[in-house]
This record gives sequence, structure tokens and C-alpha cells, in this order.
Amino acid sequence: MSNAVIVICGPTATGKSDLAQSLAEGVDGSVLSADSMQVYRGMDIGTAKVPPHLRRIHHFGLDLVDPDEPYSAALYQRYARRVIEDEASSGSPVIMAGGTGLYIQAVIDDLRFPEGEQADNPIRAQYMVMAQDQGAEAVWDALFALDPASAEEIHPHNVKRVVRAIEMHHAGESYHERAHGLTRAPEVIPSVQIGLTMERTSLYERIDARVDRMREQGLEEEVDRLAQAGFASALTARQAIGYNEILEAMAGLCTIDEAFDRIKRSSRRYAKRQLTWFRRDQRIYWIDITQRDDASVLDEATEHLAREAERTGRKL
Repeated sequence: MSNAVIVICGPTATGKSDLAQSLAEGVDGSVLSADSMQVYRGMDIGTAKVPPHLRRIHHFGLDLVDPDEPYSAALYQRYARRVIEDEASSGSPVIMAGGTGLYIQAVIDDLRFPEGEQADNPIRAQYMVMAQDQGAEAVWDALFALDPASAEEIHPHNVKRVVRAIEMHHAGESYHERAHGLTRAPEVIPSVQIGLTMERTSLYERIDARVDRMREQGLEEEVDRLAQAGFASALTARQAIGYNEILEAMAGLCTIDEAFDRIKRSSRRYAKRQLTWFRRDQRIYWIDITQRDDASVLDEATEHLAREAERTGRKL
């Protein structure tokens, strides 16, 4: 493939979708969402999908399955590569945009997804007890602290595999490296990656304001509609930020105000994990958007893309 795929990545609430859409407009291209929650139909406000009336160009990667249907990075890999190939054949550039680092890496790098092996290890008992006492997320958080790359490949509720990855870490191995056979998988689709970031306090304020907007836009009503349609258990199982917390409020486990406070805390924690993931990738050109307007960010991104096109000789 001669054209390079442009990737816009970074933590939540940094304006990735807006920048991607502006870039796509400039090159008569399309946007490919790389967000593991935006693939689900009906999960719109809580996943910050660009509303249909604000989509100025064609968007891929949205509304692919119902909330109770299984989806994975492996399925997304096949879907996204097909989209990129089809669009390239018609001469239409693709701008990937999203905060799910594994989805992006699965598309542009030679990632494979074999089942992890399960071997006995004394450490297992310790973390199985943690799962029982503190919940599955506590064990996943423990793995993320030890090995973020491996944690991002495993669903937080897959306790057995999370514990296996911890066992491997303590044995001097990496689930991620074992799964892919090498420290860094080779790039199979040329890419130019731009990351959006900002000063931590400003980012958290932006996240909180975004959650407040979601409340105003009707996130509570959206969750109720999905629950009424029979998707409550699926939303809980996926730990979708914004949905699980409101379901807890609906069940009387907390007030709705407490639920939205939890959404803000969960979103801030997620942003920290996203930054940890993306900071590992030296291919990413970072733009600090703190106190920057959209036009200046677009100008810097465009200038970087022009430099990369000249340096590599690839069409962007």
C-alpha cells in the first residue's frame, strides 16, 4: 500500500474526532473510528460518537454490532484493514482516530491474537483471592501497573487470563510479547501518527466538562433505553464508562449525582491509562493542545504531515 494511514490518537476528550474530521475534509478522505466502545449501536452519548448531523465526511467503525454481541481487537483488525484497502483502491485517504491503542496497533502492526496458555503457578492463588475480595478490576489494575501492554490486550473481567499474564510477568515473561512473538511487531501498514495531549489539570477539567455535557445531552435516558431493550447485562460486563455507573444508580446502589462523579473519576483514570499506552510508541508526534485553538492545532498537524510526506516520499 503506497499511501500512509494517518492516525490521530491520545487520551479521551482531547479533540481527536474533530481534528481527524478536519484533516479528512482537507484531503477528501474518510474517518475510521478506533474506539472499542463506539462499535456498539445505541451507545452514542456515553462513547462521544460524532452525531450524524455533525459528520461532514464518511465515518467508518461506528455502530458495527449490538451491545450484546461479542467484539474484539481481532475482529476490528480484519474490519479496519478491509476498509483501508477498499478506500485506498478508490484513492480515498483514511484517517484513523481514537483512544483504543490496541485497536490502532492491531491495524497498522503485525499483531496476532492466539489464546494464552494456562500453567499452574503459586502466584495464582494470591490474585484469585484478590479477585474475590476486591473485584476483577483490582486484579486488572495490578496487571496494568506491572505490564500495561499485556493488560490492554485482556478484558478486565477475564480474570483467568489476567492472572496468567501476572504469572508470566513474575516469571520474567510478557503475555504481550509471547502473544505476538516479539517485542514490537513490524508495521504492515505505513502510518503517520499524531498524538494529542495537554497539561494534566486542564485535561481533567476538560473531561469533567465533557461528562457534564453528556448528562445534559441525555446519557441517563440513553442508558435507560438500552436497559429497557435488554442490554443491561452486556453493558455491565463490558464495564463501559458511563453506562455501568448509571446502571448502578438505576439499581439503587448510588444516587445519580454519585454516578456522574464516578464517571468523571473513571474517565480520568482511563485517560491516564491511555497516556501510558501511547507514550510507549516512539512513532507518535505529540501536539500539546493546552490553551490552543482548533485552527492552530490543525495547522501544526498539517505541517507535520507535509514534512513526513516529504521525508518518506509517501502520499498522505
